[in-house]
Amino acid sequence: MTQSDSPVAKTPAEDVYLAPRFGLIEFIRRLREDRLSVIAPESYRRNLIRNRIFFLDSFVVNKPEYIEHVLLSNHRNYVKSQLARTLLGPLLGNGLLLSEGAFWRRQRAIAAPAFQPKRVGGFVDVMAAEAQAMAEDWSGRREPFDVAAEMMALTLTIIARTMFSTAIAGEIETVRQLMDQVVAQPPNLLDLFGLPRWLPRSQPKNYRAAVRAFDALVSRIIAERRAQGVDHGDLLSMLLSARDPESGEGMSDKQLRDEILTFFVAGHETTANALSWTWHLLAQYPDVEAKLRAELARVLGGRAPNFADLAELQYTRMVIEEAMRLYPPAHTISRTALREDWIGGVRIPAGAVIFINVYVTHRNPNLWPEPERFDPERFAPEAVAKRHRFAYLPFGGGPRVCIGNGFAMAEAQTILATLAQRCRLRPAPDHEVKPIGLVTLRPKDGVWMKIA
Repeated sequence: MTQSDSPVAKTPAEDVYLAPRFGLIEFIRRLREDRLSVIAPESYRRNLIRNRIFFLDSFVVNKPEYIEHVLLSNHRNYVKSQLARTLLGPLLGNGLLLSEGAFWRRQRAIAAPAFQPKRVGGFVDVMAAEAQAMAEDWSGRREPFDVAAEMMALTLTIIARTMFSTAIAGEIETVRQLMDQVVAQPPNLLDLFGLPRWLPRSQPKNYRAAVRAFDALVSRIIAERRAQGVDHGDLLSMLLSARDPESGEGMSDKQLRDEILTFFVAGHETTANALSWTWHLLAQYPDVEAKLRAELARVLGGRAPNFADLAELQYTRMVIEEAMRLYPPAHTISRTALREDWIGGVRIPAGAVIFINVYVTHRNPNLWPEPERFDPERFAPEAVAKRHRFAYLPFGGGPRVCIGNGFAMAEAQTILATLAQRCRLRPAPDHEVKPIGLVTLRPKDGVWMKIA
């Protein structure tokens, strides 16, 4: 493709290069410890930024039309980057998050029925029951507690019950510690430098141990289920019975393992973070909290929500969507260009890594007026209709949009609606809440709050 054939409009030359604020060694240190710490203030307005570390050409795209080109219009030219594969491949294998091509399309087709709205609706009662149990526990709290840890435990319990029809109460703390190790895993230096893939990528001992522990947990549950031979109506039963619509084949044990770990690990981590940030923001904006509580009183009147209620809880959904704009749990999407391409009149060489920094795009003042302000009205239907669909992408976009986004939103709405009716949270004194860009976007030292 020639430059004149570029499918996307030209970007001003001054948008392409952005001088780093610090030297290479400091840049790499920051990138490995906190991905947010390398963002230059002027990045938020830039459409396209180019960088190069040794052999690695990389570009940050921050314009909805450019993002749409990478994730949708020319998505076949952009595959999951080696950075993502090295970070998560040992744990998630060839599951939906990392697989490509015909294999990915087959797996997506097999798994899709398990996430249809009717199926998701069958899990809302479980979500509400677990949230109610937490509300009862919170009602007796007198000392500040870490809401982020509470949300992680709650979503872990819910994914265990909806996926496996089993409780793992005795293992929640163990799983949480394993997740901490996985999420804190830094990018591999060989991938950051763009060195050949045939060079071996080693993983830290604690990360390898976490992968083995997750494997053992899932293998045990699968073995128990196969021995029972009973359809429990949960996600695991759906995956076990799912068949390729073309060949009629089901998943192999390896495929099943990869998909279960993908849903299990990604499913509770991202929703927990979204809810943690939601509680933090509500405490800062009492007018938003009051409007939320008014909707809950009008629609629910103190009872637990059911699936039909979620459509009526529009402002509740808007609150969560705006929280994910400011603090997107999956803060960065990375792709590798298979062939040469042009974006905004700029040549993208084959092998270049494209970064879509969702955190940056969601705070781009060209797209979001007063981007730092928490304003759920941004997600009123009329406002959404006026906005480019790739200006907001907490679940990604294009064919590879997160398959579990409906499940995640139903879970977040149900939990928030259940707890916010019964509990009012206020920040604990002398505790600063700061984001840190690890594999996901977490509150660095938790979100400590107290019952008002």
